[in-house]
Amino acid sequence: MKVPEHKEIRELARRFLSEQGGALRAYEEEEAFPWPLVEGMARLGFLGVFVPEELGGAGLDFWAYIALLEEMGGYASLRSVLSVQQSLVLTPLLAYGTEAQKERYVPRLARGEVLGAYALTEPEAGSDAGSLKTRAYRDGDFYVLEGQKTFISHANVAEVFIVFAKTDPDQGSKGISAFLVERQDGVRTTPLKGKLGLRAADTGMVFLDGVRIPRDRLLGQEGEGFKIALSTLDTGRISLAAGAVGLMQRALDLSLAYVKERRQFGRPIASFQLIQEKLAEMKLDLEASRLLTYQAVWKKLSGERYTLEASMAKLFASEAANRVAYRAIQVHGGYGFFEEYEVARLYRDARILTLYEGTSEIQKLVIGAHLTGLRAFA
Repeated sequence: MKVPEHKEIRELARRFLSEQGGALRAYEEEEAFPWPLVEGMARLGFLGVFVPEELGGAGLDFWAYIALLEEMGGYASLRSVLSVQQSLVLTPLLAYGTEAQKERYVPRLARGEVLGAYALTEPEAGSDAGSLKTRAYRDGDFYVLEGQKTFISHANVAEVFIVFAKTDPDQGSKGISAFLVERQDGVRTTPLKGKLGLRAADTGMVFLDGVRIPRDRLLGQEGEGFKIALSTLDTGRISLAAGAVGLMQRALDLSLAYVKERRQFGRPIASFQLIQEKLAEMKLDLEASRLLTYQAVWKKLSGERYTLEASMAKLFASEAANRVAYRAIQVHGGYGFFEEYEVARLYRDARILTLYEGTSEIQKLVIGAHLTGLRAFA
């Protein structure tokens, strides 16, 4: 499978991480959002990679975006910013937004002047997104939104939210619509602290207490929200798979460096059979995940439906990332248990990959439905 290498953006990302990546540790320890690092990524054009230049983006292709996510994957709190901004916010805006909506939001988001958030999950609507309770009522030329969202990335730092709410509760998932909501409309948020991983990535709750927005903030058509949500998650799952590939690559690179330096029984542990077995298993998981991710990208760019390929890539790569991070700890031995060694952070960061944007269990049901033609859930 031949894919574009995009060496320039890879080198740009590597240089950025070499110069500034080390600063992430302090933000992780404080559970603080790394604004200076995000601003640095914005200056390099990382927040609008595949957005056309006329709309403020870098004007590159989707492969360049995947290459960037791979390079940034070992620094998951930073990779998360890129994924949320582009896969979850800019992607549906470019696909479903009116020209006026694109002009209002896309350039500022692509240049990183403002951050966006994707507000779908609720306290009682996670995997079952169709059961969300947030309502949107028509009031003349306005919509009034009532409800709350949880586990929302960028909740406390975003200025623009794509909010999913029911405009017709009697229609179930077909009664869900999507809206462009601005913080200044009266959105309230609160942080969620104490995460196992992604400690420098912002997560929080979003409260919509009678938030009033003009009718022209409807994204797409009424009742089209669930379709928008699912199509957006297909792209998001590819981005997570690419990020997982990057995390695995970082874990393997660190492990290879360590085993060549660490000596036991008078020789480098790299020469031990069981160490080599672990390294081989890590490499297999990494490359299999990479190929599944690239297959999903090819399907997406072909213009065909790629839900199955995105789910397979996300499922395998997220589970593989946890296996690889586990083995990296084993290779480092007792040292790997201490935060001084980067593999400890990689181990923590890998865990979320099997949970958000569809748990591993949900991915299996998506794949099963494609195989059998029967849905295991409504």
